[in-house]
Amino acid sequence: MAIKIRLTRTGAKNSACYRVVVADVRSPRDGRAIEVLGWYDPKKADEKFGLKQERIDYWIGQGAQVSQTVKSLLKQAAKAEA
Repeated sequence: MAIKIRLTRTGAKNSACYRVVVADVRSPRDGRAIEVLGWYDPKKADEKFGLKQERIDYWIGQGAQVSQTVKSLLKQAAKAEA
């Protein structure tokens, strides 16, 4: 079973918010998730995302692939901590 860390869309029309989730690659974008690892809101000005870094590291250690968008969020989180 291939696992991927990716975004699922939430929110209303023209006001998208996203959740960072672990999901099977065969499941649809907004389908069932194994675990919710954080959130991302592109419309917020100050705090755009929140991530559970410990759980993300765990899933990457288990062989989960990371999507391009989540990869960029992880880079931004690393810059914010430094």
